[in-house]
Amino acid sequence: MTASKGLEGIVATQSAISSIIDDTLTYVGYDIDDLATNASFEEVVYLLWHQRLPKEDELAELKQQLADNMSIPQEVLDHFKTYPIDKVHPMAALRTAISLLGLYDDKAEDMSDEANYEKAIKLQAKIATVVTAFSRVRKGLEPVAPKSELGYAANFLYMLNGEEPEDIAIEAFNKALVLHADHELNASTFTARVCVATLSDMYSGITAAIGALKGPLHGGANEQVMKMLMEIGSEENVEPYIREKLDNKEKIMGFGHRVYRKGDPRAKHLREMSKKLTSLRGEEKWYNMSEKIESIVTGEKNLPPNVDFYSASVYHSLGIDHDLFTPIFAVSRTSGWTAHILEQYANNRLIRPRAEYNGPDKQKYVPMNER
Repeated sequence: MTASKGLEGIVATQSAISSIIDDTLTYVGYDIDDLATNASFEEVVYLLWHQRLPKEDELAELKQQLADNMSIPQEVLDHFKTYPIDKVHPMAALRTAISLLGLYDDKAEDMSDEANYEKAIKLQAKIATVVTAFSRVRKGLEPVAPKSELGYAANFLYMLNGEEPEDIAIEAFNKALVLHADHELNASTFTARVCVATLSDMYSGITAAIGALKGPLHGGANEQVMKMLMEIGSEENVEPYIREKLDNKEKIMGFGHRVYRKGDPRAKHLREMSKKLTSLRGEEKWYNMSEKIESIVTGEKNLPPNVDFYSASVYHSLGIDHDLFTPIFAVSRTSGWTAHILEQYANNRLIRPRAEYNGPDKQKYVPMNER
């Protein structure tokens, strides 16, 4: 056996959910450009779960199911108030809350197809409420109940800020949700599939996935991108800051990707939204700084930006707290995680790879008094 560090180049399973071939990302065969331009997030959720786009009545039913399941138990809301608010990262709070939700679902351990699909709906609905409610509770504000007449993207922004969002904000957020919904066998999705391959429940699978997404080399990159932009501060500081990073061989977050070689196809959509939103808000500097950073890094290192890079300035322009960027990633990616979990359940085999041993050999036990 020969080890592949990071499992690079290893094909671990077959999946009909999404693919990355020749730098093109598709969801069930639909090009991401097509979906990002035309689809609502709810349509994408249905597509990932059913491997086809919904008809009008099917989409209406899914929207209603999501709206009906957005409320979370009062016990979970009360639990937020016990957290060390000034210290806890929202991803840690989210990981704990999703696990806690499983305690209040009487079908959590029911492994029937019907129960698992119901859990997928509940998780997709409730994760938006968990993120927005925690954000408000930590600021001393009351959670805002969703409005059934609003779509998923609009409801998230409404529950977060307490006022109905403008159309450009809904468009931008919907696009971000669509772009982040699934991404083949990424680290968090693989984690979810490994977890449920033991026939553990869906809440455990999503909790495990959130734990994997929390790391800065996966979902945490967009928060780090905004931190970098804030540190740079102004357009004239971009070149010296980035040159120093490059000279010191420091990693610049938001660039490059394990799978893509010519560039992340999702990035251009968020670049466009960043340009629109920052201009609308009178904060063009965030887009201009990002564009300058891209020019230098891509020119010097041949590393194009990934989806995290411009999502940072998009979320910032929407007035979203920077430490909520990764939880928002989780809100979107739950659609893909649940799709993969359902697929794993449908054709399951325990995931148990081997390791190439490189430790000492032929050792003998030595009694304590002789060591």
